[in-house]
Amino acid sequence: MRRRSATTLFILCVALALDTEAKYELAPKRFETLPLGNVRPAGWLYDQLQVQTDGVAGHMHEFYDLVSKSDWIGGDSYYSYLEEAGSYWFNAMVPNGVLVNNSVINKKTQEFLDYVLDHQDETGWLGPEVGTDKPRFLWGRYPFFFGAIQLVEYDPSQTDRVVDALHKFVKVANKMLRNCEGVDKWAATRWEDFVLVLQWLHDYHPQGQQELLVDTMVRLKWTGVPWEKVFSEEYFPTGPVENLTNPFGMELSWHGVNMAEGLKALPATYRFTHNQSDLDAANLSWDLMFKYHGRPSGAYAADEMLAGLEAVRGTELCLVVEAMFSGSYLYQVIGDLKYADRVERMAYNALPATITADMWGRQYLQQQNQIAAKNMTPNPFPEDGPYSNVFGLEPNYPCCTVNFPQGWPKFITNAFLKTIDGKSLIHLYLGPFNTEVMLDDSNDVKVAVETLYPFGDTLKATVTAAQDFSYFVRIPSWVIGGSISIDDGPKQELTPDRETGLQEVGVKKGVTILTLELPTKITIENRLHGSVAVHRGPLNYAFDIGRSEQVIKTDPRESHAIDWQYDPEERWEYAIDPSSVVYHHDSPVSGVLPSPIFDSGLPPTRITATACLINWPLAGDTFASSPPQNPECVGPERVITLWPFGATKLRISEFPVLSFGEGVGDAQYLQSPLHV
Repeated sequence: MRRRSATTLFILCVALALDTEAKYELAPKRFETLPLGNVRPAGWLYDQLQVQTDGVAGHMHEFYDLVSKSDWIGGDSYYSYLEEAGSYWFNAMVPNGVLVNNSVINKKTQEFLDYVLDHQDETGWLGPEVGTDKPRFLWGRYPFFFGAIQLVEYDPSQTDRVVDALHKFVKVANKMLRNCEGVDKWAATRWEDFVLVLQWLHDYHPQGQQELLVDTMVRLKWTGVPWEKVFSEEYFPTGPVENLTNPFGMELSWHGVNMAEGLKALPATYRFTHNQSDLDAANLSWDLMFKYHGRPSGAYAADEMLAGLEAVRGTELCLVVEAMFSGSYLYQVIGDLKYADRVERMAYNALPATITADMWGRQYLQQQNQIAAKNMTPNPFPEDGPYSNVFGLEPNYPCCTVNFPQGWPKFITNAFLKTIDGKSLIHLYLGPFNTEVMLDDSNDVKVAVETLYPFGDTLKATVTAAQDFSYFVRIPSWVIGGSISIDDGPKQELTPDRETGLQEVGVKKGVTILTLELPTKITIENRLHGSVAVHRGPLNYAFDIGRSEQVIKTDPRESHAIDWQYDPEERWEYAIDPSSVVYHHDSPVSGVLPSPIFDSGLPPTRITATACLINWPLAGDTFASSPPQNPECVGPERVITLWPFGATKLRISEFPVLSFGEGVGDAQYLQSPLHV
């Protein structure tokens, strides 16, 4: 890959020195987040986070060299300390440890924070470059800053120490940007993360430095990738990019994870420019990404670089968790329902699908049609290695091992918001949660949400409030009809706001019980080559291919850290009749879902479809070709079962289509493809 030239960066720096005007008052976000610890998982979602804690996420500090204490001092490894691995780990494990109240993890993250702050040098720099001749680049610190902010939210007694350290770093960073220093190819694409940190300081702890904070935001933007151009209709790639020339000379602007982070750049920019054009560009960015690269799993395809719509191209795990975080921020700034809906799809499909059920292994890349997980030669990923879809400790690259654990904790912490005036509470992501927050006017509010969602359609929220207030709950776009009842009152029709998706409910002082019924239908999404994907509510459904499992290797430091090879043990070459699909739901015993829920045959929901085997060749030794068009049966008609995508590890989720003329199902076709 070509590096962005020093000449290009210098030109941007000079241009910026001539025009640094900015508004030092930031535009408000549409909604505010709650501090870490105010929202906690319950029910099956708590169990899911506990499984993560019992897996590699909660144990890597014990054995994994990239984040173990012996490596904190840095060294020559690109992934060490605050250059990537330690920073990623800290960002994820701060909320993970707090949300499951794990004293060991909480102690480790506190030790990490103390170590970093204790080693800040006299210039304000934070990182392993202290006392060395190593060049200083800005990006690796940003995830650490997110973790430090979360710790301050959870434990305000640490505010002064962390905030003072961040302000010292801002001064040296601003100086570096003025001197055209500190911006490598990663900092040039991920500048928006630092902007979010600067905006947190500006909003809550400015220390009279608003002008410096905003000036640094502006300089970051203008020494970085111009996301408004990358995501413009003129330049945005409408298919795989491996044979295209990047018009900006910056291939990493087409890098899947960078783009996932870049999706929040334009709403972040809007806060200091106050320009509606930035919000318009942010909306367009999201739409273009999912129109041309979107997946039925909710994510998009980028096996390193953007990869189009083919079902065997890959989606990186880091991409999934970063896109979830960006989508949450986009909703907080803009308030469009489409962001929250897609984040929920990613959380309940793409995230669990690419991790083993016990969360000790993960893939680098997942596929919508994935018929094996093994060392593939040849492989369908032009930018990544043949080991990329193996489930293990660190297949292909180690970044996803240390970064994926932020997915569930940040989904949970962003599940509730409050209005800008501080008087109302918003239940954004649907699932089992407990939350407690002090709203304005000393209104102490507690909410306990009981639900099997997304494995059920009913939510019961018990709201306890010191005063009357307005409670809002998001009604997803896939809900058809639906109702809400208050205490023992009659069911009322849902009337959510068309833009935000929020249903307002007047809640009285004391205890109020809200019961929501959120029915939906099976929907059929048109995909490439005449194939279809099957959805119900937020869940994508797939044929779960029976598999054999083989241990490829075991890490000598930890016996649970195993690399697995999965091979199909049954035929997978099915075409389905979309008119035949039928939804099935089993009520779990005692209302408790199995653990871990995202594993073969365990979810209580499934869809059946009439199907038959067809001729569907391989494109390589271990991956499927594109779904055949106009297929013919080569075996008898039969009924197959589709399971939630997140519970499958080998799967077909984009099916060729034929008709048996039965029409017994209850599906409806989407008026437009899901990715639009």
